[in-house]
Parts: sequence; C-alpha cells; structure tokens
Amino acid sequence: MRTAPVAAAALAAFLVPLAACAQAGETGTAPASTPATTPAAAPTAAPTSTAPAPAAGTEPAGRPGVEVVLTTSGGFAGLNDTVTVTPDGRWTKVDRAGATRTGQLDPADLDRLRQLTADRRLLAEATATAPTTDCADAFTYQLTVGAVTTSYVDCAPEHTPPAVTAAVVELLTQATD
Repeated sequence: MRTAPVAAAALAAFLVPLAACAQAGETGTAPASTPATTPAAAPTAAPTSTAPAPAAGTEPAGRPGVEVVLTTSGGFAGLNDTVTVTPDGRWTKVDRAGATRTGQLDPADLDRLRQLTADRRLLAEATATAPTTDCADAFTYQLTVGAVTTSYVDCAPEHTPPAVTAAVVELLTQATD
C-alpha cells in the first residue's frame, strides 16, 4: 500500500520548514533580558502584505512561507482557472484562454490563508481517500500548498468537501475575483 510512504513524505515536506523556524527562533532572537530603557528595536511580527517575503526559515511557526496554487476546472462552460499565491500575498490568476490578472491579498486575507495552510488537517485531507464522484457539470478544485496537494469535486449535497481545503478555495475564489 503506497499511502503510508506518500503520507510520510508529505508530512516531512510540511514539517521541515517548521523545524527550520524553530531553530531560527533559538538563534535569531534578541535576549529576553534586554532592558526596557534602551531604544526599542523593531518588533518581530508576521510579514504584512507590503513587506517583501522573509528569507526561508525565518517565518514564525504556523505561518509557512510556501506558494499556494488553486486550480478550478469543470462546470458547464469548461472552466479551467489557476490562481497562484506567493508567500507575500501576491497572486496571479490565469484562465483557460490564457488571460492573466494579478493582485495582492489584503492583510486579513493573507493572515487567514497562512492560518489555513498551516492547519494540520490539510495534510490529513491530502492523504485521505476521496470517494468516487460522478457529477454532471461539477467543479473540481485542486489545491497545492508547498508539497501537499488535496482536491475535491463540488458535488453537493451528495459529498461534503474537506473542511480546510474548502475554506482555502472559498477564500481564494472571493479574494481573486
């Protein structure tokens, strides 16, 4: 059965950046005993949508700096759109005709995307066996977060989509339209 090695590889690919964050946090932070009377250094925080993407391994835990790709296909008209979001929130949307649109996620959407893509349930959804669906004119969503890929066919109400994957799909669909 191949699911165990695939799941282990996906889990390792997801956890390696987090381990680097933890190691960077041990060596890259100011000592806790810095006196309050000295000039304050800029506080460390999650990157905002206007700042450049941080160097690899410097993101706070739970906020991985990975590319997110959503491909939406199917439907009556034969939709085939791909949205790619970089770690700093810049997005590019390409439709089936090749037309390209670009934009920037607002800070709240970028923060929500980071929370969702760091959710451990996403990896479980990627390794779960999806039921076979046969729906006419249904949309298929494929979400890739770093090395983790999950997908579902929107065949409601027959099937409930994976919760975290569906939340990312909804966020990106609304934010990039």
